[in-house]
Amino acid sequence: MSDSLIAPDDPVQPVSPVAPGKPDGLGQSSALDDGIEPDDPAGTAMRLRARVTAATALLLTSAGQISDQQAREPSLLPGWSRGHLLTHLARNADSLRNLLTWARTGVTTPQYSTPDERSEGIERGAGRPAAELLADLEESAAALDEAAASLPDAAWAAQVGWGHAGWYTLWRRLTEVEIHHVDLGLSYSPADWPIAFATYSLEQYAAALEVARSPAVVLRSSDAPVVIRIGPPAQQPATTVTGPVRDLLTWLTGRSPGTGLSAEPTGPLPALPSL
Repeated sequence: MSDSLIAPDDPVQPVSPVAPGKPDGLGQSSALDDGIEPDDPAGTAMRLRARVTAATALLLTSAGQISDQQAREPSLLPGWSRGHLLTHLARNADSLRNLLTWARTGVTTPQYSTPDERSEGIERGAGRPAAELLADLEESAAALDEAAASLPDAAWAAQVGWGHAGWYTLWRRLTEVEIHHVDLGLSYSPADWPIAFATYSLEQYAAALEVARSPAVVLRSSDAPVVIRIGPPAQQPATTVTGPVRDLLTWLTGRSPGTGLSAEPTGPLPALPSL
C-alpha cells in the first residue's frame, strides 16, 4: 500500500496493484490512456516517470511559496504540519529509491530498514526552515528520478517489496506526490488531479477496501468510464454511489465527507473504514 493510504502513525501495509480497468469485472476505465500497462513494464515506467516529473514540478512550485511560519502550520492531514508532509515526501523518495536498487541489483533492499525509520525520519525533519524543506524535497526527488533513469528495462518487471513489480514503485511515488500535494492545503486541490490518475487511483483504493472492513458498495463515475465496487467480494452491494471520479477518490481517501456524490437508494453515503 502506498504511504498515502495510511494515517500518519500507522505502519505501511501495501496491497498488490490491480490491472487497470476491471478490478472486479464491473467496468472499464481510462487508465490505459495514461499508459498503465502491466504487460509492458519498461514502457509503463517510462510514461510514469514523465508523470512523476510533471507532478513533482507542480509540488516544488507550491513548496517554494511556503514561508517558515506556514511550514509549521497544520496541513490537511490530521496530526501533521506542512513540515511533516514535505519531510515525508522527501523520505518517501529516498525509501522508494531503495526499491529501485532492489530491482536493479536483485539484492533485497527494503523500503525502510526498521519499523520506526519512517516516523523517526519525519519527526527529525519536520521543524526545519522552509528553505531546507524545499531543498531536501528537490534533492530527494532528483535522486529518485536519476535512479529511475538508470534502471535497465528488464528491471522494471522485477518483484520488489511486497510483490510489486518495479514499475509500480513509480506509481506509488505519483500517488504520494499528487495526494499529499492536496494535503498541503494550498492552491492545489483534487480538481487539479489528472483524470487518468484519479481513475487508476480509485481502482487501487477499491482493491485495498476489498480486504478492509468496508460495506459492499458500487462506485459509478459520472465523468469517466468506470464502474467498480468496494467491500467483500461475497457481499451483495446495497448502495451505488455516483459522482465525478475525483470526488469519489477524495471521499474514498477520507479527504471529503462525500461532497458532489449521491447515493442510490437515496440516503446518506455509507460509512467507510480508515485506510
